[in-house]
Amino acid sequence: MTDPSISSSKAPSGPRASFGVRFGAALIDGIIVFVVNLLLGLVLGPVGQALGVAVSLAYYTYLEGSPSGQTVGKRALGIRVVSFANGGPLGYGQAAVRWVARILSTIPCGLGYFWMLWDKEKQTWHDKLANCVVVPVSDYPVSAWPG
Repeated sequence: MTDPSISSSKAPSGPRASFGVRFGAALIDGIIVFVVNLLLGLVLGPVGQALGVAVSLAYYTYLEGSPSGQTVGKRALGIRVVSFANGGPLGYGQAAVRWVARILSTIPCGLGYFWMLWDKEKQTWHDKLANCVVVPVSDYPVSAWPG
C-alpha cells in the first residue's frame, strides 16, 4: 500500500521553461560570448583569451544575478532564472556559482544540461548546484531589465 501523501507525479512544482526554449536562449548567449571572446583573442592573444573568460563570468553573473534574472538570450525567449528557494532573484553570488557549475554540466558530454529532460523540477546540474530554476516570464514577470 502506498502513502497517499507522497506524490508520484513527475510534474515540476511550478511552471518551468522547456528544453527547447532554454537551448535557444543558450545559443543566443553563446554566440554573444563567443564573438566577444574571439575578438579579444584576436586582438590581445592569450591575454585576450583569459580576459574572455572573465567577460563570460561577468556577463552571466551580472545579468542572471540581477533582479530580472535574464541574459540577452533569456530575455529574447521570454524566460528567466529565479531562486528555487523563494522564486526571487538569485543575487550575484548564486549566479557566479551557477556559471562555474556550467563547467561541470558540460564535462560529461553535456549530460548536466540534458538532465532536465528527466528531472522532476526540470533542473540542469548547474541549476541544482546553484539552487535555482528557469521559468517563463509569463508566470514570473520581470519589472525591469536588467533590473
